[in-house]
Amino acid sequence: MKTRAEVLAGRIEQGARALAEFADRLTDADWETVVRPDGRTVGVIIHHVASMYPIEVQLAQQVASSAPIENVTWSMVADMNAVHARENADCCKHETIHLLQRNSRRAAEAVRVMTDAQLDSAAPVSLNAGAPLTAQFVIEDHAVRHSWHHLAKIRAALESARPVERKLALAGVL
Repeated sequence: MKTRAEVLAGRIEQGARALAEFADRLTDADWETVVRPDGRTVGVIIHHVASMYPIEVQLAQQVASSAPIENVTWSMVADMNAVHARENADCCKHETIHLLQRNSRRAAEAVRVMTDAQLDSAAPVSLNAGAPLTAQFVIEDHAVRHSWHHLAKIRAALESARPVERKLALAGVL
């Protein structure tokens, strides 16, 4: 019988694997496609997801220890994302996929060792209007959801920017 932590860790791995497999099939032109209205390229967004796993797990661990997440705002997140985009504008596909695999594996390992009591622990989270949220929610809303969220946005951007043949290739049909 799998523990809740094991199930959550598996979901992190599943999302990262889906994003990595998708990224591996991208052409250089796809990698450089700008995702609207976001403004970042596909490659930078994938690098962003890979880079956020350590922070997302740290926040979950903080809540798991009943410590509130204070003074973190969405404006700060947007600023951090903008700095990341500037600093990683020329990220390499191979290295980014490796980073995604490594950081998602480490995130899953950190989640796997969490107890049910830690997952159930709640603390106020400033990103969510100070609502007392559980560590499990923080994991699901960030480390699990993040790869799926951006994968959907990237797919939509590429589908609208590419001819029918490319759509079939991205879907794994060709």
